[in-house]
Amino acid sequence: MTLRSDLTELLVRDGIVDVDVDDAVADEHVRCSAYRRVVSATASARSRDRDRDRDRDRDRDRAMVATILRDPVVSISKTAVVDLVDRMAVEATGPEDFRQWSAGILPEIDRITAEGNREFIHRRMRDWLLHLSIKDGHVPSPAELAEATNWMQRVLAERSTSSAVLTLLAESGSTRKIRNIAKDRAGSRKLRRPGAGA
Repeated sequence: MTLRSDLTELLVRDGIVDVDVDDAVADEHVRCSAYRRVVSATASARSRDRDRDRDRDRDRDRAMVATILRDPVVSISKTAVVDLVDRMAVEATGPEDFRQWSAGILPEIDRITAEGNREFIHRRMRDWLLHLSIKDGHVPSPAELAEATNWMQRVLAERSTSSAVLTLLAESGSTRKIRNIAKDRAGSRKLRRPGAGA
């Protein structure tokens, strides 16, 4: 497979006809934008039709990730895959839905040779699983919270409506900024009862 054929396949698969493949092959910015459009189309299709064949979708998503990861510019492929993970987490119906979806692409993620990039995507998936479990009513322990990245702790501090989660972040957040955001939000908003969601 060549970069040109990979891009053509992804764009045709999602009906994206207004991207010049020659431009995308030659220009990393155009290519990155094309990948983001493919990822967006994949996530949008999943949110519109949740009753589709899950196995077929997982196979399709895994093939898409494998194709994107063949891009010769590692930063572009990593950005596209992280964008996919983020979008699929937002579209997930809950932690188990996301866990099943991410398990489908893990074999491709585990083939990434750059350990830092591979681990970054693994951490992102763990962060989203924590977020989705909190949204489902789980209150994490301080140890679970400590395993979350600063990015996810900040997302939780800024968006959570659970007083128990905000109290935990105010006490145990990894940075002063996270602790202050959580403390301010816990004191200034009407929040759900403990365990009532993210």
